[in-house]
Amino acid sequence: MRIRRKKWARPELEASPFYIDIPEEQKGKWRELFKNKDNPIHLELGCGKGQFISKLASENLKINYIAIDLIDAMLGLAKRNIEAEYIKKNLEISNVLITRFDIERIPLILDKEDNIERIYINFCNPWPKGKHRKKRLTHTRQLEKYKTFLSDNGEIFFKTDDEDLFLATKSYLEESGFEIYAQTEDLHSEDIFGNNIETEHEKMFTEQGILIKALKAVRRE
Repeated sequence: MRIRRKKWARPELEASPFYIDIPEEQKGKWRELFKNKDNPIHLELGCGKGQFISKLASENLKINYIAIDLIDAMLGLAKRNIEAEYIKKNLEISNVLITRFDIERIPLILDKEDNIERIYINFCNPWPKGKHRKKRLTHTRQLEKYKTFLSDNGEIFFKTDDEDLFLATKSYLEESGFEIYAQTEDLHSEDIFGNNIETEHEKMFTEQGILIKALKAVRRE
């Protein structure tokens, strides 16, 4: 998603207690940044404006969350949305961290010591052209990177509007030693997540009559 630069985003992020400015320094040590260090850690890749992570984290206080995006303006909006959601629920922001980083280089900021138990990937760029497909966040090349920090029975939860990406992702997961244990081509008729949190893209696509595809996979290798 393209978004205009927001001059306020960088200063607000740098002043935020739940924004991590140099994530490379936290590799293998993310757990120490949370007050409840024994809670499992889940990760959202490409958090965008933060509508999803703000609701997910505020509804699951016994899980710690890290949300990553590459664009300051997006993260600035995510920060504000997280703050608004926690204020609305009269909660302290203690179980979510946001950071700016290139997901293609994610092994530089996470490793086995971080023991990530679940990854959320929502409506990532489908990169339809053949020469660009390796950029997909669900491509085999990326999945192998995630395995460097994902726990032995770690999960991937995935949503998309794109049929080709959905079919390809199922192949990528199989190639990388993941087992798909739940899937649907119409998430709003068959909620495999139990309490689906609708993202901004999801709402837009649904209003256009596009069915939402989703799956849950667990690491077996």
